[in-house]
Amino acid sequence: MWDPVKYLDYQDERARPFHELLARVGATEPRRVVDAGCGPGNLTPSLAERWPDAVVEAFDSSPEMIEAARANGVQADLGDVVTWQPPADTDVLITNAVLQWVPAHHEVLTRWVDALPSGAWLAMQVPGNFRAPSHALVRKLVATARWSRSLGFREENVVSEPQEYAELLAARGCAVDAWETTYVQRLTGEDAVLEWITGTVLRPIRAALDAADWARFRHELGSLLRDAYPPNADGTTWFPFRRVFTVARVG
Repeated sequence: MWDPVKYLDYQDERARPFHELLARVGATEPRRVVDAGCGPGNLTPSLAERWPDAVVEAFDSSPEMIEAARANGVQADLGDVVTWQPPADTDVLITNAVLQWVPAHHEVLTRWVDALPSGAWLAMQVPGNFRAPSHALVRKLVATARWSRSLGFREENVVSEPQEYAELLAARGCAVDAWETTYVQRLTGEDAVLEWITGTVLRPIRAALDAADWARFRHELGSLLRDAYPPNADGTTWFPFRRVFTVARVG
């Protein structure tokens, strides 16, 4: 279950990669623009602002996110990127921080490219921080005797390197621009890194534990994260966050 409020705690930091991804899309007069995995819909209006004459379509697999998006005035529908197929007039397809949740997303990307019309743009961004302490420490704690019995959590690195995405889409006849960026984010608040990942990678763990065990898990993980990401004297915390981008134009 997704918590839109928790997800938006750091909405400025989460929004920046979306806008930098969108800036590399060169479409001028698209007929249909799709936000695949729109989350709470806070970024979808920027698509309508850039392309006011286009039909803007948004969907997400989380009912909670769809409810939040509609509350924000976005006409979003329930849908799953694994099974969704682009309509024939889709000229821009954006998927931001979504495909890291889909192990077989290489197949999804190739299916989308094959369905998009010539000249269409496909733009994706995924976190590339699987090996960062924020994730490695979660896996380490889950594997301990205390937690391994009650948690079936297993995080796999399904995100590829930029060149792999470039090769995948170039093989389908696309012109491809692929790159990575590490944002050194200065987070505010107590246990800022813990709060950040609570809205994303810790979701299945939180769902599997009762309130008392969840509090214990947070306490143990928080201690590990504070050692890995020590707070600054002013109470802020530096949090390096790597992201992988790919923009492809269908040939």
